[in-house]
Amino acid sequence: MTAKECIFCGMSQGSVDTDTLYRDEQIIVVRDINPKAPTHLLIIPRRHVASLAYAAGRTAATLGQMFVVAEEMARREGVTVSGYRLIVNQGPDSGQEIEHLHMHLLGGEPLGPNPRSSGLV
Repeated sequence: MTAKECIFCGMSQGSVDTDTLYRDEQIIVVRDINPKAPTHLLIIPRRHVASLAYAAGRTAATLGQMFVVAEEMARREGVTVSGYRLIVNQGPDSGQEIEHLHMHLLGGEPLGPNPRSSGLV
């Protein structure tokens, strides 16, 4: 998939309509359209990177910003104290559906000890 075909790139560029909760030079945040928890956000780099397998060292600043934004969004969503889970799926065996690096922020209810038992991925 190229950046031109990528739905997350379209969201980032404004050509795909979405309710963007957060935007900076590197990251956008949207609600997942198929939420697995009461709070389910997607933290998406604006630059197209297919996955962690292709990220290498050149995206270290973006990866760091994803964690900074995750903390901010958890606070905004009111799940900082109760807890939240951050998930980055890598490749088809992990459940990665869109070939664009992104992070899931899930919270708002007990999530269970691992993703398989909770049905989160």
